[in-house]
Amino acid sequence: MKSQDIAVVGILLAVGAIVRYLSLVIPGPIVSNLVIAFYCLAIILVIPAFTEVIGIGIVAGIVCALLSHSIFPPANLISEPIGAVTCLAIYKTLMGRLSVAPAISTLLGTLASGISFVAIAMFMVAPAILTKYDTMGAFVIAIVPIVGLTAIANAIIVQILYVPASKVLSRGKA
Repeated sequence: MKSQDIAVVGILLAVGAIVRYLSLVIPGPIVSNLVIAFYCLAIILVIPAFTEVIGIGIVAGIVCALLSHSIFPPANLISEPIGAVTCLAIYKTLMGRLSVAPAISTLLGTLASGISFVAIAMFMVAPAILTKYDTMGAFVIAIVPIVGLTAIANAIIVQILYVPASKVLSRGKA
């Protein structure tokens, strides 16, 4: 990855981290995760190699784990790389074919991250989940719609930011 690409990824991860940190002041058990939106935007703009995208996902996972009040923050260390790889794979498949490729890639990347997070949390902290929910099914029914709404919001945000961000980056390449 070129130094300009590293800077783009770093800046977007930092923005995501700041927004995530500020969102923690909102009361309630669930906070949306815009770190995913910003790392998806970074991946779409830079199109890193597979190993680089795993690194982006690990850094995002660390940020999310540190700035989390979820039921099992370490799950982010696995779920975010899964989301990042999904975003890259989908974007590489769709780029140049659909104008909404950034939105679709982000939507599916967020869903992959969120669903894997839920699965890992269910496996690792089932007793804690069952103290708050009657059954695991109730937990899934409560959480999956939030994952879906976050995925839709992230997709819209990335699609809106993609055009101006790609124009800014292309100015430096002239």
